Amino acid sequence: MNSVEKTRIAIMDTTLRDGEQTPNVAYTPLEKLQVAKFELVQLGVDRVEIASSRVSAGELEGARLITSWARENGVLDRVEMLGFVDDGRSVEWILSAGGRAMNLLTKGSERHCRTQLQMPPSAHLAAIRRIVGLAHDAGCLVNVYLEDWSNGIADSFEYVVDSVELLRELGIRRIYLSDTLGVLTPELVSEYVGKMCARWPDQTFEFHGHNDYGLGTVNCLASLAAGAAGVHTSINGLGERAGNASLSEVVVAIHDHTPFCTGVQETALLSASRLIETFSGKRVAANAPVVGHDVFTQTAGIHADGDAKGNLYMNRLDPRRFGREREYALGKMAGKASLEQNLKRIGIDLPESERNLVLKRITELGDKKHVVEPDDLPFIIADVLQHPPVQTVRIVAYHVALRHDTLPNAEVTVRWGQNCGTERASGAGGYDAVMSAVRAFAQTLSFELPALIDYQVRIPPGGRTEALVETIVSWRKPDGRTFSTRGVDSDQLAAAIIATEKMLNIVVTDAQKPPSSGGSVE
Repeated sequence: MNSVEKTRIAIMDTTLRDGEQTPNVAYTPLEKLQVAKFELVQLGVDRVEIASSRVSAGELEGARLITSWARENGVLDRVEMLGFVDDGRSVEWILSAGGRAMNLLTKGSERHCRTQLQMPPSAHLAAIRRIVGLAHDAGCLVNVYLEDWSNGIADSFEYVVDSVELLRELGIRRIYLSDTLGVLTPELVSEYVGKMCARWPDQTFEFHGHNDYGLGTVNCLASLAAGAAGVHTSINGLGERAGNASLSEVVVAIHDHTPFCTGVQETALLSASRLIETFSGKRVAANAPVVGHDVFTQTAGIHADGDAKGNLYMNRLDPRRFGREREYALGKMAGKASLEQNLKRIGIDLPESERNLVLKRITELGDKKHVVEPDDLPFIIADVLQHPPVQTVRIVAYHVALRHDTLPNAEVTVRWGQNCGTERASGAGGYDAVMSAVRAFAQTLSFELPALIDYQVRIPPGGRTEALVETIVSWRKPDGRTFSTRGVDSDQLAAAIIATEKMLNIVVTDAQKPPSSGGSVE
């Protein structure tokens, strides 16, 4: 089906509400504002759920920052907050936060109603009627969650019927069908959502899935096929326990495997993932679909060979859709085709005899569990073939002074070509001071440094103080392309400086090349 003919469905993202229920995750008010702005403007989700009412002073401050910005930019109707059946206190809180849409949490399961609330269904429904009336009188739009609906519809459909009939009488436009414990299979989602949509075909239902069995994405697809008008997600799948359905997985699966479409911009998915990774402190698995570091990397040499001869190992998940590029790993399973792909990428042409020597060294390193990055190739080639590496820039000396009562200071000497210069700077930490000096050096050469977007340190287990440290620094170029450099040394700062020196050579080399239209280098 042509994309023009596809039916648009709604994506409500709850990264800032349900996603913040991930253990050890809490966002500052300014972080919440940045995420909400990114999601609504650059990412293009339909609505965001930004807060739980009456949680904390920080929650209120963050909600006010977002609603103030949203009102000024005409998107306040796309901002929602969780409220409770609490005699109107949630309504007051949401209005005081500048909100105009409450997602009311009600019991979608009779068992929850009788056991947790310890009240008969009639009393709970009466309380719902009161708070919805208060909200509507105050000019607040109300959507309703049926909490634990997935168990509720199986245990007592009559209770679900009574709840929905009341909500329809009260004029509730959107009802959220919650698989709160992530217990449903796609078959049950199809049956239960289909049952709801068949009984109330003019009602807007949206599916709220959790990922306890790893079925969050496929359950979202099943709900749409059964008649749901939208699904709920969180960036990087954050949420309680195993988390919510992942935004990137759900969106891409909808685009590729259903007759539906969304308003989400695929090119912004990676940036959204990295933003939440930074703010939450929860790292994304390297093999996470769409946004993981490794997911567009072929490892087996046979795959590289097939791609070179006819793109035989490529599927619809073209990395360029997401601002990325396909890569070919260099390790013990790399073949000639993998090496050729990487040599071509960095513009190096070697005769077959020399390629074989380089490939042998890469395989040896792989057997020893060393990670070989494409940017390491020039140095491996230089080592194997006894050629001096092409290294335009060298950090030939540095001195970092640390004291507990003053800012760290760094003195960095850089040689480029026949020139040599020394810069001094201070910073919040030792590496920040070094980078401040490097930035001053970059200004003398009139080139722009990439932004540092991630900094990882890996130390082998065993507790040895003299163990080698591997520092991986990720960078984003001004054109949005990303890449990583790696340094290894027994000193963490020295390893970071080695990675920085590699970055400088990449930037300077790129500045000497004609512009490229490629995507991310990550």
